[in-house]
Amino acid sequence: MELIPRKDYFDDLFDSMMIEKTPSMKCDIYEEDNKYHIEMDVPGFKKENIKVNFENNYLTVTAKNESKEDNSNKKYIRKERNYQKISRRFYLDDVDEDSIEASFKDGTLAIVIAKKDKNKDKKYIEIK
Repeated sequence: MELIPRKDYFDDLFDSMMIEKTPSMKCDIYEEDNKYHIEMDVPGFKKENIKVNFENNYLTVTAKNESKEDNSNKKYIRKERNYQKISRRFYLDDVDEDSIEASFKDGTLAIVIAKKDKNKDKKYIEIK
């Protein structure tokens, strides 16, 4: 909450105390049936502008909207909807990276990641 305007009154004229200054991807993470489930809100983005990447045990979700050229003669007082890029990273140590699945519907990205079978990676050594 800002009690004193940053520069002058006009800059804060259209601000609301409840508006988030930095966009974020709010998410719910839960575990079910030996899988991690991530449900993430990504409103205002198209499916083709969302990228999910898994590298070095980090799952990274990035979404971006490119700016559209506005050739009208509008005299903007404030223009905030031109370009936006947001991302979130999660460290996942015990997952099967080949099992990662993602779907997008109604502004919600759903990611399902199977956990590694801990017994599968065990190596038993024969004693001679």
